[in-house]
Amino acid sequence: QVQLVESGGGLAQVGGSLKLSCKTSGLTLSTVYMGWFRQAPGKEREFVGGIRWSTSTTDYTVSVQGRFTISRDNAENTVSLQMNSLKPEDTAVYYCAASRYFRGTSNADDYDYWGQGTPVTVSS
Repeated sequence: QVQLVESGGGLAQVGGSLKLSCKTSGLTLSTVYMGWFRQAPGKEREFVGGIRWSTSTTDYTVSVQGRFTISRDNAENTVSLQMNSLKPEDTAVYYCAASRYFRGTSNADDYDYWGQGTPVTVSS
């Protein structure tokens, strides 16, 4: 049984940092692509970025490039999203997701498994 469990969300100040983690289980990690998405109130779910587990190759949406970093820990089967220089528009529920067959995809429909989400609020 595949499980993705996010943690690390919370309240941050503008310009501050948060680190989200996604603990995985039941996945064949060597072939998976892990994505991070977010959904703000009243908006569609948005691709933030992702990582190809086997090569650690990363992708980011333009709005977070240079501020967010995705990494993975093989020993802990965990993927992380380090968020720096946070802005109010980063406020959203953040989800990690796993795609077995697609690489570098920003299409939520290409992902097979999803975590429950963790909320992030950036306040001034």
